Amino acid sequence: MTDTDPSYATGHVYFQPPSNIQMKYPCIVYERDTGDTQFADNNPYIFKLRYQITVIDRNPDSPIPAKVAELPMCTMDRHFVSDNLHHDVFNCYF
Repeated sequence: MTDTDPSYATGHVYFQPPSNIQMKYPCIVYERDTGDTQFADNNPYIFKLRYQITVIDRNPDSPIPAKVAELPMCTMDRHFVSDNLHHDVFNCYF
């Protein structure tokens, strides 16, 4: 499959899915993680929420993680394999 393959436009995006949800792959799972506060004169002046975004795909060369990495204020955290599914984890601030 390639990134022009329409099967990649699945719409399988889950926000903090409960354990009883049967996810379909490839998919994106995201959840609220933490926040980042910047201070000036001991007072907070900028606060940004951080979300953890995980791309899960059977394809180890999936083009989806590269697309997520292009988001502003987004960094890759790690990659791991579990149950023959490739997980690419990103931290994104909004």
